[in-house]
Amino acid sequence: MKSTLLSRRDLDFLLYEWLGVEELTKRERFADHSRETFDGVLELCQELAERYFAPHNKTSDANEPTFDGSRVTVIPEVKEALDAFAAADLIGMSMDASVGGAQLPVCVAQAGFAWIAAANVSTSGYVMLTIANANLLNEFGSPELIDTYVAPMLAGRYTGTMALSETQAGSSLADITTRAEPQDDGTHRLSGSKMWISGAEHEMSDNIINLVLAKIPGGPAGTKGISLFVVPKFLPDGTRNGVAIAGLNHKMGQRGITNTVLNLDEAVGYLVGEPHRGLYYMFHMMNEARLGVGMGAVALGYTGYLKSLQYARERPQGRPLTAKDPTTPQVPIVEHADVKRMLLAQKSYVEGGMALALYCARLIDLQHTAESESERDETTLLLDILTPIAKSWPSQWCLEANNLAIQVHGGYGYTREYDVEQHYRDNRLNPIHEGTNGIQSLDLLGRKVTQRGGASLAELGKRIGGAVERARACSGVAADFADALEASWQRLVTVTTTMFAAGDPEAAMANSAIYLEAFGHVVIAWMWLEQVVVADGSSGDFYDGKRQAAAYFFRYELPRTAAQLDLLESLDRTTLDMRDTWF
Repeated sequence: MKSTLLSRRDLDFLLYEWLGVEELTKRERFADHSRETFDGVLELCQELAERYFAPHNKTSDANEPTFDGSRVTVIPEVKEALDAFAAADLIGMSMDASVGGAQLPVCVAQAGFAWIAAANVSTSGYVMLTIANANLLNEFGSPELIDTYVAPMLAGRYTGTMALSETQAGSSLADITTRAEPQDDGTHRLSGSKMWISGAEHEMSDNIINLVLAKIPGGPAGTKGISLFVVPKFLPDGTRNGVAIAGLNHKMGQRGITNTVLNLDEAVGYLVGEPHRGLYYMFHMMNEARLGVGMGAVALGYTGYLKSLQYARERPQGRPLTAKDPTTPQVPIVEHADVKRMLLAQKSYVEGGMALALYCARLIDLQHTAESESERDETTLLLDILTPIAKSWPSQWCLEANNLAIQVHGGYGYTREYDVEQHYRDNRLNPIHEGTNGIQSLDLLGRKVTQRGGASLAELGKRIGGAVERARACSGVAADFADALEASWQRLVTVTTTMFAAGDPEAAMANSAIYLEAFGHVVIAWMWLEQVVVADGSSGDFYDGKRQAAAYFFRYELPRTAAQLDLLESLDRTTLDMRDTWF
């Protein structure tokens, strides 16, 4: 029976037929690996997902962590799953061999981890945060910090968090007030409070390593005065540090992972890198987490799609429109045109989103192993401009896939007997996680498209142009899709230029969320064109399904951008000119 978590056939297509992951083994970093290694990791992740993570997904949703004033209790199945993942040596899948990692390509590790997220996004969150925490310390931490904390995280004995937000500041990190007072021994004492900190209290690991943003007195104002500290739950001598939970936040989804209000009372912190460069360091973890959130959103949309597809094939209801005899046998609802529409929409969202997530992961692999400075520069520019899309687009449209999965189920869809209502609730958190979609839109329009004189935008245009040229050499409707994508891309570039040429940045940024959505749709159209090119000349249901999903996206979804670009080009001020008293 096929899995309803993810499609292994689709992962193989994306990794091997499109991205050519096997070619990476020619690079020194991945020379010890092979297709056999990669397949083994994917199979292992699927096995762990189905055996340890999926079975308690509904249980942890119904029995969220509790706090009795002194201890946090989490259902035991969560620790069992985390222990199984750690025992398989998967926490360090893509990390350097020098620190105990397996040095797998990030795109293979991400494809493997997608199984875990699809099975249980809450429990997978403990792992995702730990991996990102360890990666940041490997990049910027001192040898002592790496030796003390990274190895135990890779072994699964320690877990990691990121502690950024504060109640009064929210996403405005310039306004955090947590203080870090320097001490004679080189440590700092941190005082303050952090909000929405996932995984920051439980008893499933020997220690919890918090990466905390704070300000050293006397430093520059705003974000330039932020420093980064390692604040462990337990100090190296085993004593409890001055970091404690004040309470748990109770969420609509992803209930299985603790989400805490964290108080720091003269907590010992160890400075990471240099003072006042904390936000720069933290962006390493934040960007990794943003890509992780995007993949988590894809995984939730994907499993919802597969479950609604299975339901539609098994649920008999209604008769063909042309059937006149009321005794005609009912047909599975998958035969009805509107159900096909909803399933096609889901397929176009989740398979397009998966393509983007794995494409970005491969860019990271190319960064790590660049054979020239120009290759490193090009991949960095491309990853910079795609990161806000890779986080936000799946968070919006794979959530919509979950919405459609509920609709396909009909009345059963919103009952707790079926999984799809939980997938929707779990995925609804992702447009907010790791920088809201609104923040991603400001980052994209306000920074990424203009950085280095538009170099990132130009690099993306070069990649899209290459796909367009390849598609024009293909059979069937690929050339039509290529023409549509090229026209949409050129219009997007023209509108972008117009928005900034007007000399009114306030008006240009007022509709950044619309810009993000239009930009994302053009990018996903590119992802679909890439897949159509790879599928050209291949026959069978799988490839026919790819072509049909691409047709849906180009005919139903890409045209949405025309009206959005019209609005953006006009520098419409409807939202900007609205006044509070008019609501």
